[in-house]
Amino acid sequence: MAYERLGESALNYSPCRYGASKLVFRGPPQRLDGAYVAVLGGTETYGRLVERPWPALIGAATGLRMVNLGCVNAGVDAFLNDPDVLEICRGAQAVVVQALGAQNMTNRFYAVHPRRNDRFLRAAPPLRALFREVDFAEFNFTRHMLSTLQRLSPQRFASVVDELRATWLIRTRQLLHLVERPAVLLWIGADAPPPAGAPPRLDLEPLLVDRPSLEQAAQAAAACVEAVERPSERSAGAERLIDAALDPATAIGLPGAVAHADIAQALAPVLRRLV
Repeated sequence: MAYERLGESALNYSPCRYGASKLVFRGPPQRLDGAYVAVLGGTETYGRLVERPWPALIGAATGLRMVNLGCVNAGVDAFLNDPDVLEICRGAQAVVVQALGAQNMTNRFYAVHPRRNDRFLRAAPPLRALFREVDFAEFNFTRHMLSTLQRLSPQRFASVVDELRATWLIRTRQLLHLVERPAVLLWIGADAPPPAGAPPRLDLEPLLVDRPSLEQAAQAAAACVEAVERPSERSAGAERLIDAALDPATAIGLPGAVAHADIAQALAPVLRRLV
């Protein structure tokens, strides 16, 4: 979803920027002097369709100043390519890094937009050679492209999955190191991380991140928190997603108010120990 559409809602996201960053964050903007916790993440951290996302709930419950740097559809690249965001993280007491999907990163097979990481830009020669029958000019988004490749040949698609997981691990560990502060790696999903060897699924967030990948990345963090949505939350939470009826495609898979409260409850004691 384009950032420009975020304002077409009953919610006021108070979109803002920090410094010279071109990324758009959920407001209201926070002061960057004194003590604060920085939060990096995607659509779930931004809090799409919920009135109070989990960073705001943690702030209200603990008194910690939470700087929400979540971006809609962001991948790891959006933050690695933004020196202003990294500088904000280095000034924080602690940083929470949401485990983002492996599909929205430039890699050996394809390139994505440097900020809107869900936007597919072009296929690299190795991917064109692997899928000679595909016209990659037809794709605008990474998920659509990957879904097509998986349908065409699960066997060849396995090579793409291996590349994305390897790239995800390198970039996520790099981000955890670059913030230079105690970091919490946060898994947000409707299911627990899939075990090693599980068939790759493109309907589960974060895409293509399995248990071994998460555990290896967590070695570069001070802590790892898994916030798995309970089955009962899915119906209860969906009912409390604002504008879900107006934008049902976006609402699918998003955590609702109950899930955000559970994420905040799981993270709050970890952050208290770190700060």
